[in-house]
Amino acid sequence: MMAYIVRRLIYAIPILIGVNFITFVLFFMVNTPDDMARAQLGAKQTTPELIASWKAERGYDKPLFFNSEAPGLVKVSDTLFVEQSLKLFVFDFGKSDAGRDIASDIKERMWPSLAIALPTFAIGLITTITLALLIVLFRATVLDTTAMVIAVMIMSISGLFYIIAGQVLFSKILHWVPISGYEPGWASVKFLILPVLIGVFAGLGAGTRWYRSIFLEEINRDYVRTARAKGLSEISVLFKHVLRNGMLPILTGVVVVIPSLFMGSLIMESFFGIPGLGSYTIDAINAQDFAIVKAMVFFGAVLYIIGLILTDISYTIFDPRVRLS
Repeated sequence: MMAYIVRRLIYAIPILIGVNFITFVLFFMVNTPDDMARAQLGAKQTTPELIASWKAERGYDKPLFFNSEAPGLVKVSDTLFVEQSLKLFVFDFGKSDAGRDIASDIKERMWPSLAIALPTFAIGLITTITLALLIVLFRATVLDTTAMVIAVMIMSISGLFYIIAGQVLFSKILHWVPISGYEPGWASVKFLILPVLIGVFAGLGAGTRWYRSIFLEEINRDYVRTARAKGLSEISVLFKHVLRNGMLPILTGVVVVIPSLFMGSLIMESFFGIPGLGSYTIDAINAQDFAIVKAMVFFGAVLYIIGLILTDISYTIFDPRVRLS
């Protein structure tokens, strides 16, 4: 097990380098260091001297990938890509282009993101599994067909529509919850109710269809026929046998999602004014703050890789027949 984990972590290094390389390429295809300096300093107050000073302070005065004026291997090492990428691998995110400590911002903004993501994830998981089991109980009936049509309809509508419709109905018309904003502590509950409910509802269609397919596959196995032959009711078969044996793909799917919960929801946080990591990333893109963008992309890639490793490990825990090699 430990050898497998070490090997996967080694494999992750070239993946992270590739992700970081693509981030640099895409960002600097759209922006130049001069554009970034003007965005931070203010376009009306900048001078060539101020731009040059700003770039020198943050290392943006160096070549991106290749320094033709340097000798030997320094041609590659004395570049913006290598200098800023090496720090990321020791999780030194440094400071944003605006001068803020990125690691401190991540620690501070992680909690609002989790305040939305965790209840949305937990409530959504329980709800979709329960609905899927009930649909399987009435499989091949009008209820089953109707439920699947509704699920496809929910999936087909953009999540943006649910956000706007929810804000209009529950905030502007009914005045049940604030339309946006956030307060620390328990006062945040009133701001989180609506985004959590919208997040749960938007995921009902895809989640229910996915778990229904898992349970339908289990319902035709030999152990189910044996349970029925012993005289167990269909509800007992579903909730005691089918659900338990269907937990392996469910749990492995859950494990891979857990690390990504820290990253927050870009659209949800932006529309509801939640100061989480999702809105943090959007604000950085709008402000052309490359230091934050590369840090968040790298952090997200690390979390995703951790999720994949945990998924493989969970297979060995929940299914002893699986061996990691």
